Amino acid sequence: MWPMTYVKHLPPLNRQFVAHFGEMGSRWGINRTVGQMYALIFLSPRPLNADEIAETLEFSRSNVSMGLKELQAWRLVKLSHQPGDRREYFEAPKDVWEIFRVLAEERRRREIEPTLSMLRMALLEEPGSEEERHAQQRMREMHELIDRLMTWFDDVQRLAPETAMQLMGMGTAVTRVLEFKDRLTGKGGSTGKDKGV
Repeated sequence: MWPMTYVKHLPPLNRQFVAHFGEMGSRWGINRTVGQMYALIFLSPRPLNADEIAETLEFSRSNVSMGLKELQAWRLVKLSHQPGDRREYFEAPKDVWEIFRVLAEERRRREIEPTLSMLRMALLEEPGSEEERHAQQRMREMHELIDRLMTWFDDVQRLAPETAMQLMGMGTAVTRVLEFKDRLTGKGGSTGKDKGV
């Protein structure tokens, strides 16, 4: 069992991480309090209860309760119970890839899917003027790009975490493979670089 002092007296490196997540929270669509709470839970070697979070971060118990509800709504914390203890404990998923996957899914559901829905409806409209035809064409381009990105994202989501990490580690190697494929199939056109191959 990890000592309680870990929570009450955070080491400097942990404090720095928690403070940074608080500052970044507003840029990610969450408030400072929730960002700091998540950082604390993420780094903790054991599940934490609301009292420990409130005491460590010097937040009010009501702010912590609201923050935990928000983190649960985002599916970023898991609820657990300790034997002989009626309090609720919270922990972050152990797998960082799982955290990224959940975050991406939630942002997609809250931000991207409403935009795709609006674009689909707009593309079904009959344009009444040249201006609307131009606008609709621009919307079609946007819809196609977002739709393709979401299809790619779905494909990546289905990969095993190890495979996804390997794919990300390949970097420009993937681009070189695609360029080579285009040269073989005649799609890429000839460049100065191609002539040297």
